[in-house]
Amino acid sequence: MSNPFQHLLELLNPAEPNKKFFNLHKLNDPRYARLPFSIRVLLESAIRNCDEFLVKSKDIDNILSWKVTQHENVEVPFRPARVILQDFTGVPAVVDFAAMRDAVNRLGGNPEKINPICPVDLVIDHSIQVDFNRREDSLQKNQELEFERNRERFEFLKWGSQAFQNMRIIPPGSGIIHQVNLEYLARVVFDQDGLYYPDSLVGTDSHTTMIDGLGVLGWGVGGIEAEAVMLGQPISMVLPQVIGYKLIGNPHHLVTSTDIVLTVTKHLRQVGVVGKFVEFFGPGVAQLSIADRATIANMCPEYGATAAFFPVDLVSIHYLQQTGREEDKVKYIQKYLEAAGLFRDFSNTEQDPDFSQVVELDLSTVVPCCSGPKRPQDKVAVSDMKTDFESCLGAKQGFKGFQIPQGHHSDKVKFSYNDLDYELMHGSVVIAAITSCTNTSNPSVMLGAGLLAKNAVEAGLTVKPYIKTSLSPGSGVVTYYLRDSGVMPYLSKLGFDVVGYGCMTCIGNSGPLPESVVEAIVQGDLVAVGVLSGNRNFEGRVHPNTRANYLASPPLVIAYAIAGTIRIDFETEPLGVNAEGKPVFLRDIWPTRDEIQAVERKYVIPGMFKEVYEKIEKVNESWNNLKAPTDQLYPWDPKSTYIKSPPFFDNLTMELVPSKPITDAYVLLNLGDSVTTDHISPAGNIARNSPAARFLTVRGLTPREFNSYGSRRGNDAVMARGTFANIRLFNKFINRQAPLTKHFPSNEELDIFDAAEKYIEAGQNLIILTGKEYGSGSSRDWAAKGPFLLGIKAVLAESYERIHRSNLVGMGIIPLQYLPEENAEVLGLTGQERYNILIPEDKDLRPGMNVEIKLDTGKTFEAIMRFDTDVELTYYRNGGILNYMIRKMANSC
Repeated sequence: MSNPFQHLLELLNPAEPNKKFFNLHKLNDPRYARLPFSIRVLLESAIRNCDEFLVKSKDIDNILSWKVTQHENVEVPFRPARVILQDFTGVPAVVDFAAMRDAVNRLGGNPEKINPICPVDLVIDHSIQVDFNRREDSLQKNQELEFERNRERFEFLKWGSQAFQNMRIIPPGSGIIHQVNLEYLARVVFDQDGLYYPDSLVGTDSHTTMIDGLGVLGWGVGGIEAEAVMLGQPISMVLPQVIGYKLIGNPHHLVTSTDIVLTVTKHLRQVGVVGKFVEFFGPGVAQLSIADRATIANMCPEYGATAAFFPVDLVSIHYLQQTGREEDKVKYIQKYLEAAGLFRDFSNTEQDPDFSQVVELDLSTVVPCCSGPKRPQDKVAVSDMKTDFESCLGAKQGFKGFQIPQGHHSDKVKFSYNDLDYELMHGSVVIAAITSCTNTSNPSVMLGAGLLAKNAVEAGLTVKPYIKTSLSPGSGVVTYYLRDSGVMPYLSKLGFDVVGYGCMTCIGNSGPLPESVVEAIVQGDLVAVGVLSGNRNFEGRVHPNTRANYLASPPLVIAYAIAGTIRIDFETEPLGVNAEGKPVFLRDIWPTRDEIQAVERKYVIPGMFKEVYEKIEKVNESWNNLKAPTDQLYPWDPKSTYIKSPPFFDNLTMELVPSKPITDAYVLLNLGDSVTTDHISPAGNIARNSPAARFLTVRGLTPREFNSYGSRRGNDAVMARGTFANIRLFNKFINRQAPLTKHFPSNEELDIFDAAEKYIEAGQNLIILTGKEYGSGSSRDWAAKGPFLLGIKAVLAESYERIHRSNLVGMGIIPLQYLPEENAEVLGLTGQERYNILIPEDKDLRPGMNVEIKLDTGKTFEAIMRFDTDVELTYYRNGGILNYMIRKMANSC
């Protein structure tokens, strides 16, 4: 059916008769001018894609009526302009596509119908580890190991880039997905088939929101949901409330963008923005560079919002020019956005739209800070870091506690490293990493770190050699301006050599610590510390032996590395003593904002961006030399431990299987609050005594060849065994941190996979009990796929992280939620009961309905079935979103 809004099409430029756009002003509807700019992007997409089938006129009216409908849980469709993937989440997506081709072929359809419809970019950035550091050839050695470990995965991805249309692969060694997205992939405005329209996207990394800093609306989704978008399905979403975040004032000269973002993160956590958009406005926005805005937008998952949007303004246009975008493209971008009512002047208060709620931050009140020791929202002023950590030592085990007995807070353990003697104590820094997309996109903090390093070296300061220091820039451009500005030799002298271009320490790819350091930590049961310029510091994520991890700006990472401990008050205690015996304080070497900006203006130039990105897809010779299969159906190798055809579609038929109650279910795990996707499906190292390690050992692999869980996401047998394998998982059945559970029929304490296997063999259903914010953290589809393979039929939680709940739905697992004011404690649930969940017949299912749960003890209570939309119910009836897509594609052949 033709689009009923065709009459809104008009020429942007009379000199270009083949280039048009949908002029939303021609709606002549006063509601449009009052919409938040982020909602205007949703509206434009709905109007452009309106076909009265997937997108209806009613949806357009619902979006225009946002001021009312935001409070009514109204469902609207959204078709993003593109999809972005990284390799950890991208490999399982390509594996699923390959398996879907097989399934469509078995059902008699045309397998080549399984093909991305909207543009897909996959950036390989999560596979490199910090195996080597503090040596001139660290980068080369780490990249060689990356290819040695991941050759099979890379060959598979290269097959995907050739077999599937509309899929582009950015090779390893190019940078971090979000920085490459900002500097190169972002269109801001699409010019496609004679039509201009806003760039927008979803990605399989939760920090996809970083692109919101450039005025491109985007957010993270589960890999399963992203695959449906790739196949042309719109996202079905509840029209969100939009929090207007007003920025005023000017930041203090000692404050970095990291300090601002950690302050914003804590503030918005307190406001409560889960499931909402945040849109920034006010005169303070103009004080922030695009890199500053991107840093704030990147941390959006940490404060729980869906998106954190900075509309395009002149600062955005200047950034496009600075990063080497073609001048004619920059001109039509600005012209289109102005014509469509999507261009912002933050000094013009008449442009301020309606918001659901307005909150304000005066940038002049921000102070230098870090976050930790276990969560990114737990901000600590730098001036309080020493006392805060010391209070955490004795506090009860929890987000801010380690429960170290009072008499052991000053324990020290001596050890040797490179024939010299050292000692560690609680608070000793053993990892210091300038890493991740959060800060390495920002020249001001990177150059600030470089200038601090220069001042430190000239003042005679050093970093102890056993501390694992590293620098993993977000793109090759960073190396250019660090080198050209002359600070690179000083960073190297302190141990911050470039070790790779990718998401390394923050994702858990921190590599091994020296054995003598690990032995000392274990011997003294020490709370050792990692300091990183990343965005995630959940327990067990960065490294198994760093129980405390703090997020900090790159200059502060260097400062704490020099100090060697987190237990320092920078105001009263020196970083160290120089050769003359004179104490050197942090204030003596901290560069001023003016110094940093002067260097940035001189050395961050468009030519760097052009030189790096003109050759980005061809510069990696190891990638260029990879040989990949050319078949349209992937030739699976049954011996592979990396790439395996998943069992999700093995018994799929064209007919739907009716929904039925979950009967006599055992509880596999009884968990608490803030269980992250790192707890559910770790991405880091594979422990030598784990079920996954046993599986790999039987197949002839040595521990050195295990690689990480993240790198093995293409193999369901490894990932099922790695589900809930995080050593920091706290299961109430065990009452300590361990990846174990109780198998109730035998009363055995078993690895979680082994217990689940016993339940499955006996034909017994399984559920999980958990608390608030279940599934927080990275968007990780294996955190839903793994439980599915363990036989989990439902999860009963107090609340869910948005992406993870969507992933559970996508795998056909029922997300149940306690009624308000209820939880396991209030209801007296121990988890040792048997659960009967009374699922209605398909015809009686409706979004958000309550279902009855009966226990074998006689207790009965109700819970909310968190299928939030009719589309999610459709996915559930099909056994998951991918089953639905396969049936749809097979039927269309």
